Amino acid sequence: QVQLVESGGGLVQPGGSLRLSCAASGSIFSINSMRWYRPAPGKERDLVAMITGGGTTHYADSVKGRFIISRDNAKKTVFLQMNSLTPEDTAVYYCNADIATTRWSYGSTYWGQGTQVTVSS
Repeated sequence: QVQLVESGGGLVQPGGSLRLSCAASGSIFSINSMRWYRPAPGKERDLVAMITGGGTTHYADSVKGRFIISRDNAKKTVFLQMNSLTPEDTAVYYCNADIATTRWSYGSTYWGQGTQVTVSS
């Protein structure tokens, strides 16, 4: 069984910062891309940021220059540093990851349960 567990959400004032974490555990052989999503109007979830196994990053236009995605491969953890937060960033943030459970498996995408971020004064 593979689990992704997010943490670090909470209430923060506009202009503030939060750091989200998402730790993978279970029967894991390798982890490729890891991502953060949040709901968007008309979509179930919208990609916020992604980091590949090689460390290449991609950001949604709405968070470029404010959010930073990183990973610690030894700890099987992805982070999302969120700076200059605005009320529009309020959402439940979900992580997902492409994980192979054996050296012979192609891999599947797993999701965390989500962590609430609220930006309000």
